[in-house]
Amino acid sequence: MKNTALTETHEALGAKMVPFAGYNMPVQYDGINIEHEAVRTGVGVFDVSHMGEFLIEGPNALDLIQKTCSNDASKLTVGKAQYSCLPNDDGGIVDDLIIYKIKEETYLLVVNASNIEKDWNWISSKNDVGAEMKDLSENYSLLAIQGPKAVDAMQTLSSHDLSEIKFYNFVVGDFAGVEHVIISATGYTGSGGFEIYCKNSEVKQVWDKVVEAGAKPIGLAARDTLRLEMGYCLYGNDIDDTTSPIEAGLSWITKFSKTFTNSEALEDEKRRGAERKLVAFELDDRGIPRQGYDIVDSSGRKIGIVTSGTMSPSLNKGIGLGYVPTVFADVNSKINIQIRKKTIPATVVKLPFYKL
Repeated sequence: MKNTALTETHEALGAKMVPFAGYNMPVQYDGINIEHEAVRTGVGVFDVSHMGEFLIEGPNALDLIQKTCSNDASKLTVGKAQYSCLPNDDGGIVDDLIIYKIKEETYLLVVNASNIEKDWNWISSKNDVGAEMKDLSENYSLLAIQGPKAVDAMQTLSSHDLSEIKFYNFVVGDFAGVEHVIISATGYTGSGGFEIYCKNSEVKQVWDKVVEAGAKPIGLAARDTLRLEMGYCLYGNDIDDTTSPIEAGLSWITKFSKTFTNSEALEDEKRRGAERKLVAFELDDRGIPRQGYDIVDSSGRKIGIVTSGTMSPSLNKGIGLGYVPTVFADVNSKINIQIRKKTIPATVVKLPFYKL
């Protein structure tokens, strides 16, 4: 089990620690609902240093990214970030990721913790263009400072005007007394804020100053309820090696203006229409949908499976995502969730669940 540079800090704060993606991570401090509400209404800080970071450099760096990633990275300018995914050869997804253009011919790819080795091997196997690749995952930490009060609370920690950093843009500058950190207006909560990339040796200082400035420590459990209320996909739950970006609702990051891994087949799938789709649903009655629960039709026939589900702290109702045949995928369609021996009616809704 690996530790982040802040493991001892979390333990000293009384966090409940659990194994996650091979790391010892804080799942909660004061309780999921309290932490969830803190991010929705104020500002919280997550240690997400388990995420992976790859540096792709050189004159052929963009070529490698373009052939392995679904989105069009040629649209990136220095200081901008882009959400994308790595399609596999069989119609599924190796991983989803964020691409940062650090400077001309230098890109940072941020990948999921559980897929670091898998992603590295996959991209390396496609690197017949001689792009320079470096795995920085073991040396860098990542803090997510999230919530509507993030800008005001953190402004004293940087000489940069944080309010000027637009969504999916970033600057490299000073933060919390540390020079040359990435301050990125990205996140996984839907409540605004930043993600801070710095060296492991610097992250304790950054964390302490961020908490001192008013951010509440938040665990991974609340991170999951926050992302689910926005309908953000979680790799391993809602997308994986067997789900296509088309059926997962990720056509918007799948650009056929270029050629990439399996692009011809995916373009054909988009043209024909996916046979199943990832839908969002709300329970009509009390209950909590969980990953793995069956989705059934009015006659009790299994038509799909819940990929993510929870009791929404903001809405106080059961919400979830799951794949169903396209005929059941329209908004306001009626489906049912099998929760143990009970069949709970649910309605397909438009994302996000939580409207800001």
